[in-house]
Amino acid sequence: MKILLSLAMIAWMCLALIAPAQAAGNIAAGKAKAGMCAACHGQDGNGGADPTWPKLAGQDPDYIAKQLADFKAGRRKNAIMFGMAAALSAADMKNLGAYYASLKSQPGAANDAQLAKLGEKVYRGGNAKMGVSACMSCHGPSGHGIPPRFPKVSGQKTAYTQNQLLAFKAGARANDGETMTRIAFHMSELEIKAVSEYMAGLH
Repeated sequence: MKILLSLAMIAWMCLALIAPAQAAGNIAAGKAKAGMCAACHGQDGNGGADPTWPKLAGQDPDYIAKQLADFKAGRRKNAIMFGMAAALSAADMKNLGAYYASLKSQPGAANDAQLAKLGEKVYRGGNAKMGVSACMSCHGPSGHGIPPRFPKVSGQKTAYTQNQLLAFKAGARANDGETMTRIAFHMSELEIKAVSEYMAGLH
């Protein structure tokens, strides 16, 4: 009986070790699939020529996989990404997430120091009068996020971040729960622009 219990315990421990490996994506498979993504997100995942296209390098793998699933299901709206995600399987999404997470994110920079200073104030302290929480409470002091729900925002392109915050504010993007929709709704457009500028240079 003791031997059977020991064997059962060993088997359970092996399954526990194998499960995370199965859940994780395959970097090599993701790289092979990422050729179609390079035109917009760059060969190294740090974004293409258009500043409204995001950097994916260094992003949380599960967050990337979730966003791809949301594009495919229509929960997040973007005509280009809907088409790109349409043929992806759940495994493809995990693999792409693993691949882009493995890439090194290149540092960004704020171009307007005065605007970034206002953005830092909102990022770190929020705006209590307007009911705006500090961004760092979810995305961390250095902007590296709290995976998988709260993504990395440091070094992201200013125009991309600004567009997403405006989409949350308008209710045009609502695929990540109510938190960002509620916060962005209470932010002024100046605050959105400032926070986006600050996060571009945050590391």
